[in-house]
Amino acid sequence: MKPRKIPMRKDVVTGEMFPKKDLVRVVKDNENNVSIDATGKANGRGAYIGLDVTIAQQAFKKRILDKTLGIKITDEFYEELIAYVDHQQARKELFGDAK
Repeated sequence: MKPRKIPMRKDVVTGEMFPKKDLVRVVKDNENNVSIDATGKANGRGAYIGLDVTIAQQAFKKRILDKTLGIKITDEFYEELIAYVDHQQARKELFGDAK
């Protein structure tokens, strides 16, 4: 049997390619609302951030999502993103690849 293809996506902060499950998707919908897309299937323009707190903090410091998604994003959203990435990173370290 042929091995399954692993979907790869590009991290907007580092520019590196990672497996999709190792990234967090941030999505902007038609009404310019920005949210964290835990499912990876929400409608709208998406950008991927690596599951690393330092990458999320770098995105906040350089305001990379503002440039990528083309809108002004609040500091509260970046703080929520950092907390979410920290939680997901800790969860991955505890439980491994199983979700």
